[in-house]
This record gives sequence, structure tokens and C-alpha cells, in this order.
Amino acid sequence: MSYQLNEEQEMLHQIVSRMVEDKVAPRASEIDEKDEYPWDLKEIIAEQGLLGSGIPEEYGGTGAGLPSVCLIVEEIAKASASVSLIVAAQELGMMPILVGGSEEQKQKYLPGIADGDQIAAFALTEPNAGSDAGAVKTKAVREGDKYLLSGQKCFITNGSIADVFTVFATIDPKAGLKGLSAFIVEKGYPGLTVGKKEHKMGIRGSETTEIILDNCPVPAENLMGKEGGGFKIAMMTLDCTRPVIGAQAVGIAQGALDHAINYAKQRIQFNKPIAAFQGIQFMLADMATRIEAARQLVYKAAFTIENAKQNNVSAAEVSRLSSMCKLFASDVAMQVTVDAVQILGGYGYMKEYPVERMMRDAKITQIYEGTNQIQRVVIAKNILDN
Repeated sequence: MSYQLNEEQEMLHQIVSRMVEDKVAPRASEIDEKDEYPWDLKEIIAEQGLLGSGIPEEYGGTGAGLPSVCLIVEEIAKASASVSLIVAAQELGMMPILVGGSEEQKQKYLPGIADGDQIAAFALTEPNAGSDAGAVKTKAVREGDKYLLSGQKCFITNGSIADVFTVFATIDPKAGLKGLSAFIVEKGYPGLTVGKKEHKMGIRGSETTEIILDNCPVPAENLMGKEGGGFKIAMMTLDCTRPVIGAQAVGIAQGALDHAINYAKQRIQFNKPIAAFQGIQFMLADMATRIEAARQLVYKAAFTIENAKQNNVSAAEVSRLSSMCKLFASDVAMQVTVDAVQILGGYGYMKEYPVERMMRDAKITQIYEGTNQIQRVVIAKNILDN
């Protein structure tokens, strides 16, 4: 199966690359230092239609598809992982509506998300429910034509700025995964409040907060799918969005490698550039090779998922490739950024150079949207069941 970029995707790559060079790269260090959401860059990204790339045209998006979303996120992440999350988090927040919502729900919510007027957030994780989605304690109680949601969500990207939340709650805590249900919750609903903002090691400049629900009334028509169908929607969502995190990881790694190469060519030791030394050359060669392998796996997954229906690709194959690309790319990002810091030596440890930021940013790609330990569980189960 081919997964080469087509002409439109190549043009998109050039457009995003110019935007990153002109607008994102000059702001990357400042965003990390101040830990403030870059509203100006969000508007620029929205104006170029990049937030709607994963949304079909009939719902207000560009219909460019998952490979294009990966391309956008990778290119932005070369300069700033935090800014790349503007696109990645929007994709994650809207995906449950796209894969599990009714036609009415899609028509109501997706156009605003596509044009950036509405910011989306995905709310599954809780203090005691991370990898174990069956441990979700947020309750949904049916009362007439609405559900009352009560509980606490944590580590929610876009939590303090989102207009639309896709929230997962249980209708029966004793039922485990079979009780999990998915709801669309709007910012203005009574009983929805934002909790503390998290102060993070990396991806600073993205808003990560708690979300508190206290008898929050949600119209019954905002239930996605059926009661008890939430876990399936969550897994379908993550199967579609993990390649985006893989692409983010590839972008972070590529940005770090680019800086390491430039530094190695300029840094003089023992009367020659350190790039002339075989030890450094071997490090750079290994870094470049791992990045290219990760990139190919990410885009194979993205293209396979995008064309899964027409090519009769099984759900198991989609899940396997999604987990593999996220696992491998994020491990590569962590290794490459650590090596980039090493190549820069003492300067790599200083905030004057961006590689220490990239190393901090890379770590989260091994954790969010399913830890890499969970990815290995998914992959192992998949290959052993076949």
C-alpha cells in the first residue's frame, strides 16, 4: 500500500513549513518560558483551515484527512510541540463526535470546531482512571430528558479554554467498561467548572487542567451512541488519533536532530568541527535512521486508517498499527532528544538552546493517549490473538 504524499499534501507541507518558520519558531522559546496559550498562533492556524483538516467537507472541514493532520502536526512540532497541540488536541476533542456521534451532533458541533470558533477537549482521564478506563467514577444519571454528570476529570488538554468537551462517564460503576458512556458537554452548562491548572515539565503553553462536574445537566440528545457504548467510542477515537501523537513525536525528534547537525558543523574542538569525529557521526546517523523509520511507520498507519473502509482493513489491524506507530515514534523522540542534548554538551543543557525544551516535550509523547506500556499490551494481544 502506498503512503507517499500526493501533490496537495506536498503543497500543504510547504504552506505549513513557511508558517512555522515565520510565525511559530520565533515564538517557541517564549511560549515555553511564559507557559501561556498562544492565542495569536491559534488564530493563524485556524485562518489557514488547518484545524478542519481531519473533518469532512460536509461538516465544514477541508476533508484533507488523517495523513494531512499528521503532516501539519509533525511540521509544527519541529519548532514547538506546544503549538502543534493546538491542532492535535482539536483533533482528539472532535474525534468522538466524528466516529460516534449522530448526524445531528456532527452537523451541530463539527463546523465550529473545524473553523476554530469552537475549541474542543477530550475528557476521559481521572485521578484514579488513566490506563484503566473501566475505573472511571464520573457518574451519569438519567433524569427525564437529560443526564446529570458528576465527577472530576484531570490532565485535560484545552481544559480551561474549551467550548466543547467530549466527556466519558459511567451509568453503572459496577459494570466497568460496559457502563462507560460518551457525552457532548458545552462550556456554559451549569455545574461545569475548571479546576487547577497543571504546571508541567513540557508542552508548556498548552492548557492542562482539571474539569469538575457537579450535577451538570446534559441534554439526552448529547449522548453519543448508546448507553454503555462509550468505551468503544473512546478506543475508536484513540485508534484514529495516536498516529497524530506519533507525528508530533517525529516532529520533535526531527527538530532536535536539525539543531544537533547545525551545532556539530559549527562547534570546533581539537581544531575541527565535532561533526568530523566518527563518534558524533555515528550518533547523528542513528538518530536520522530512527526518525525516518518512525516517520514511515506513522504515515503507513495514517494512510491505512484513512483508507481502512475502502480497503477492508480490520479494526484489529488499525489498532495494531496505531499503537505501533505511537509507541515507536515516541520512544525515538525521547532517545533522539537526549542524544541531541548530549551532542550539544553543556550548551544542550542550557535554555539558550532549544534541545532541552524538546527533550522535556518529548517525554509526554510516551505517556498521553495511552502509555507506551499500554501500547505494548495492545500490540501483544493483537499479534497473539491472530
